Amino acid sequence: MRQQIAAANWKMNLTYQQGEQLLDVLLKEAIALKDHQRAVFAVPFPYLIMATQKLDGKKGYAVSAQNCSDKKSGAYTGEVAAEMLKSINIPYCVLGHSERREYFGEDNLTLAQKVLLCLENNITPIFCCGEPLHIREANAQQEFVATQLKESLFGLADDAIRKIVIAYEPIWAIGTGRTASAAQAQEMHKHIREFLTAKYGASTANEIPILYGGSVKGANASELFGCSDVDGGLVGGASLNASEFASIIRALK
Repeated sequence: MRQQIAAANWKMNLTYQQGEQLLDVLLKEAIALKDHQRAVFAVPFPYLIMATQKLDGKKGYAVSAQNCSDKKSGAYTGEVAAEMLKSINIPYCVLGHSERREYFGEDNLTLAQKVLLCLENNITPIFCCGEPLHIREANAQQEFVATQLKESLFGLADDAIRKIVIAYEPIWAIGTGRTASAAQAQEMHKHIREFLTAKYGASTANEIPILYGGSVKGANASELFGCSDVDGGLVGGASLNASEFASIIRALK
């Protein structure tokens, strides 16, 4: 079975102490993950080492950065390089979240550079893609997402693309309370896998986890994750509540 992942994206929320408490409460749930399951926590940069220490030795639990620079190193005040993340043993990095694209102007070519730097440093990119409302209303979402994947990922060799995790996030469903139906999620995940298959072949495409990100909650996680091409979720608001996120982890296939 493909890897199934519940990824928490804390965004710019929680104090250090609140983050510690959230992880402590969640770990008390004592959820035993299977070999193909992962619980990943994308925490703010100042909390990376704390979260790594909290999760050390917990099977299937891992820490992720929420972003990295597209530059290897240099005079870029305030930026964090992939090599820096590697030096503190961070195994994942979220790239291309819709908020980074919208608020910070990140484009597909910039993200292609970030992907390469992560892979060079043995960091698994959680690569986000997805369409805004006006694209969905124009029924152009498949072409829109295909362009994001093509321009950011399709320069990768077969062995490199296998190391990517993709997160499909319908932007119109993030933080709005609106959620794509399970059928809508499955339709887009299936399209993404078919697009990957056309480029890399079925064997490779069927190994790549595709997460759903768009108002995932404990109440809808089982239905969403039950879809054949949905391999877990990238979870925002619901990941800030330990019991809610625990129920999402338990919903993994």
